[in-house]
Amino acid sequence: MIVAGDRVLYSATDLTAAAVCEFALVRRLDAKLGRIEPVPEVVDEMLERTARLGDAHELRTLEAFRELYGPFDGVNPRGVAEIPRPERPTPEALLEHQRYTLDALRAGADVVFQATFFDGRFLGFADFLVRAPAQPDSPTASAPHRYEVYDTKLARHAKITALLQLAAYADQLDRLDVPLGDEVHLLLGDGSRSTHQLRDILPVYLDRRRRLEALLDERMHEPAVQWGDPRYTICGRCEVCAPEVEAHDDLLLVAGIRVAQRAKLLASGVATLDELALSEGPVEGLPATTLENLRDQARMQRDGRHGLAARVYDTTALDGLPEPDPGDIFFDFEGDPLYSEGDGADWGLDYLFGLIEHDPDGPGETVFLPYWAHSYAEEKEALRAFLDHVTSRLRDHPGLHVYHYANYERAHLQMLCARHGVGEEQLDELLRGNVLVDLYPVVKKSVRVSSRSYSLKKLEPLYMGEQLRQSEVTNGADSITAYVHYTELRDAGRTDPAAALAADRQLAEIADYNEYDCLSTLRLRDWLLARAAALDTGPLAPSRLAAASAAAASGAYPSGAYPSGASAFGESASHDPATLLDAASLVDPAASAGRVPDPDDPASFEFEESPLHRDLMAHAAALAATAPTSEKRDPAHPAAAGRSADELAVAVAAAAIDYHRREDKSFWWEHFDRLEQPLDEWADTRDVLAVETAVVDRPWYRNAGQRADRRELRLRGTLAPGSRLEPGANGRFFVYDPPHPWPAPRTRPADRVAHARTVLREVRELPNGVTQYVFEEALTVGADPYDALPVAVAPAAPPKTASLQDAIAEWGRTLADSLPAFPNDAAVDILRRRAPRRHDGRPLEPVAEHPRGAIDAILDSLLALDDSYLAVQGPPGTGKTYTGARVVADLVRDHGWRVGVVAQSHAVVENMLTAIVGAGVDPSLVGKVSENPDARFTPLAKNAHRRFLDAASANGTGAVIGGTAWDFTNPTRIDRRELDLLVVDEAGQYSLANTIAVSVAARNLLLLGDPQQLPQVTQGTHPEPVDSSALGWLTEGHDVLPPELGYFLAVSWRMHPAVCAPVSALSYEGELHAEPTATTARSLVGVAPGLHLHPVLHHGNSTDSPEEADRVVALVRDAVGRPWYDPAEPALSDHATGRPLLPEDIIVVAPYNAQVERLRAHLTAAGFPGVRVGTVDKFQGQEAPVAIVSLAASSAADVPRGIAFLLMKNRLNVAISRAKWAAHLVYSPALTDHLPLNPSELATLSAFLRLTHPPTS
Repeated sequence: MIVAGDRVLYSATDLTAAAVCEFALVRRLDAKLGRIEPVPEVVDEMLERTARLGDAHELRTLEAFRELYGPFDGVNPRGVAEIPRPERPTPEALLEHQRYTLDALRAGADVVFQATFFDGRFLGFADFLVRAPAQPDSPTASAPHRYEVYDTKLARHAKITALLQLAAYADQLDRLDVPLGDEVHLLLGDGSRSTHQLRDILPVYLDRRRRLEALLDERMHEPAVQWGDPRYTICGRCEVCAPEVEAHDDLLLVAGIRVAQRAKLLASGVATLDELALSEGPVEGLPATTLENLRDQARMQRDGRHGLAARVYDTTALDGLPEPDPGDIFFDFEGDPLYSEGDGADWGLDYLFGLIEHDPDGPGETVFLPYWAHSYAEEKEALRAFLDHVTSRLRDHPGLHVYHYANYERAHLQMLCARHGVGEEQLDELLRGNVLVDLYPVVKKSVRVSSRSYSLKKLEPLYMGEQLRQSEVTNGADSITAYVHYTELRDAGRTDPAAALAADRQLAEIADYNEYDCLSTLRLRDWLLARAAALDTGPLAPSRLAAASAAAASGAYPSGAYPSGASAFGESASHDPATLLDAASLVDPAASAGRVPDPDDPASFEFEESPLHRDLMAHAAALAATAPTSEKRDPAHPAAAGRSADELAVAVAAAAIDYHRREDKSFWWEHFDRLEQPLDEWADTRDVLAVETAVVDRPWYRNAGQRADRRELRLRGTLAPGSRLEPGANGRFFVYDPPHPWPAPRTRPADRVAHARTVLREVRELPNGVTQYVFEEALTVGADPYDALPVAVAPAAPPKTASLQDAIAEWGRTLADSLPAFPNDAAVDILRRRAPRRHDGRPLEPVAEHPRGAIDAILDSLLALDDSYLAVQGPPGTGKTYTGARVVADLVRDHGWRVGVVAQSHAVVENMLTAIVGAGVDPSLVGKVSENPDARFTPLAKNAHRRFLDAASANGTGAVIGGTAWDFTNPTRIDRRELDLLVVDEAGQYSLANTIAVSVAARNLLLLGDPQQLPQVTQGTHPEPVDSSALGWLTEGHDVLPPELGYFLAVSWRMHPAVCAPVSALSYEGELHAEPTATTARSLVGVAPGLHLHPVLHHGNSTDSPEEADRVVALVRDAVGRPWYDPAEPALSDHATGRPLLPEDIIVVAPYNAQVERLRAHLTAAGFPGVRVGTVDKFQGQEAPVAIVSLAASSAADVPRGIAFLLMKNRLNVAISRAKWAAHLVYSPALTDHLPLNPSELATLSAFLRLTHPPTS
């Protein structure tokens, strides 16, 4: 910031600083204005080193541009123009250097380095402006070229602050009328390029700029800001905030408190740690358990201000600690996150694997083993040596555990195994055997300490005694700085003996620090065991030792000692976990590499990567090795920025091989986490019902013919956002707190247990808006009943996917056998993003060239396909099902095709089959296994697919067969490639992996759907985007399907043009248009058509808002009874005056079930019970004259599951596009007052800002 008279000049750095902490920025401005003493700058050696490395990265990029283009001078009007920085950043100097920048741009320089911008308020220096060809369809198409902004960042991933800087410079180019590209780019420290659409960043930047300028102008006329001023955001951690937090005894001192929890406490009148410690009663928006934990922590810190104190508050986690073993290992990493070996492809080096273990020759003594790594090659060897040591020691000490503190060690072992391709199986064995023990969650679950931090260093006064650390290296950052100093001394030591000695001393100091951390972990473990024993719990509890001694005396343990194999999981310390056979009904055994999974046993859900995956990846590597390379490096197009389409296609194919097993594994690890972690940490995850009240409607009973008891429970609670529970849902897990209601020998005493013998019988919507869920719960055969009630209902286990996995493997083997040549195959063409292959070799013909428009265009293209695919994107109201049904009808009737229809759900498939019958196909030629008594198609018996298709063949007719992925991958039902065409309906929600699986049933595929509507939900993390939808893959980051890949249905017959326009701008790049005649012939008297915005101020609301509910009621009251006319309604076709709008003509959409319940209650109380209210997934495919959307949450800080869920473009698109005439968006304006966490959230917020702040002209 620069104070220039009565104005404050600011830069992109200031804008990003304000986005992080407005209070710190304002305090620094107060210091510049002389109101307070200057804020001391904290010297951070890590940040300074990062800055130096960043400068070096920028210089390397500049050198590459110089080599590629040469200099910009009088001889070469192109080249690289380097704009010098002004000596003093005065307004006059900045304007002069901006003229230099404009001169270079107008002359057509290839690259402009350090471009200067100044608009009277904003000043900035862009790293690189790179010339690019003009865009034919852009407003600047007449210009000979355009410029795109590039910035070098040392990070390996795009950060929000860096993207806002890019937007700032792009905005300046636009202000100066310089032709501007649609994209901006980050050249990252790993050598890759991160490219982003400017439209996904600029709205947030402009919003933050307006806020910053208003803030700076406001501060010019006010006294110095005080801590607690609610107008300004705080981070609570920086060098400006930290002293204020201490000085004001702020709630942020309370260990573990969140900013959102602080806000709720402040709203209740509690502002300090002392006030929280003394407070009583409920606080709105904070669960009672959470509030009591915060109060207890505050009391501990208040009472322990003059010395560290600790108190055990729950012995359950302590009771689950393993018994000490002579072979136990205590482990700690030291790592440098900024290490790289030149090419930047990898970052970070774990330079020390340190461990201590008991000295067999010295009772009570320990031995320190350091494994050093000063390069990636040495890191690989250190990893191998460490894992070999642990594996070997396990043979001698089968009861050992490897103790560490916090998750870094486990996470980095997994990362290193993946990086170096060694040790995966060894590490899997350690993880499956629960050999690694993290003491951090044990501490958090059992002990309350009077420290603001639960870091190992802060806990050490409790147990280190006289050994409490005094060295200069006292934390991880110090260790990194010391290590960097060591490398400098080491390099100098090659020619300077004194430096070499100093390097050795520096390395020894780092080793001492690491050994101390390992010893601290040992002492902490022992301290926890002692606390447990003092409370007669844990493996060393007096009562347990006495019982073990008695058992040994009776011969129960031949060793005569406490069973050395006992572990926290109550199983043999051989770490060879068994499985339970009765778990086979929960998940497919094939998903666990042949083992039968056990929901009490994490080990049974591991799997090894398949050989076929490795084979395909080898083919991908071979394709990469044969790719052409350039002698000169172009920084704007680095090789690491992308792969060829064919290389990427093969990599995605490889990822598909183990897709379902990764999905299963992810589900089960999340399931086990739910059983271990506090309920309030996962209660708001998808498909979880946190039970608030549970009532036994019918006690345990057994009907005639039943072998197991069952009971009926009536549950009420909070259903997580984005979830649905519908009658008939079975296999949902009931989760129980300890003590366990049934024997669970593989479960730690501190953890919960769960079973899935449940069926949801009924969902009751009570008059007060509350939802109740009536479940039937069954016991296993022979089990004893219990009185315990579930604390949560969790997601059901994944379905068995053996046939899908087999189909993908068959397809993958065919591909691998064909490579490097690609086979003619529909799924392969999709992965390669190749245009549909036709027999005549021609491209797709435009819709306009066909008499029936899209129907004929799609039909002719399908008839011309040569073992390929066709994609059709159908936005809301464009007649996707109508069009698809008529295309299929023509293929079956006129061409005798055998067509399959597959989708995610039976309902979607049956809807398409019904439409096909409606399009004129004989119902006897349309079949599906179904129990629907009203089906217009032919219901088939189970496994009758073959007879149905054979009958059609015998009669010489075409046929349509509907089903799910399990039908089309089962060769006993449908032969491989038996069908002429498989229609994948709702392909915008159908994963690539499942598309590959079902593709084996047909020669050709028709992908029919819209990736801009509700996405498919997946569980796993995959190495390639094989979990993305088939249509989403083809659109490749764009909102509209490229015309060479298929057809975009561009006309909506539902929405009035005034509703369609914002939907089109939000989700379809402006390409969706309303049919002009039918949609404008309707009318709702007194209500203008279009999207109406209703910002409603409220505070502290998370998932329900009474203020918004009141506004919704007012909107409904205003609309009901108004004359509505729609000539498409049979009853109105002859009555131009229309009819009164009914409550049933209005759809109200909310993101959270809590708001749905509140809206129902308010509307019922107001006399409008007929209004349709629900979450957005309930209304996909429906329409109404009026749609109202209520977002409920007050601000981003109040939003559960993150703001991305609430503001997701897809959800807003579906919700708003339900409306024929008018859509109303009711929301809190404070939802936009936040800084997104990642580029995806940034794009989401930008889209919402475009929707709620449309251009005025």
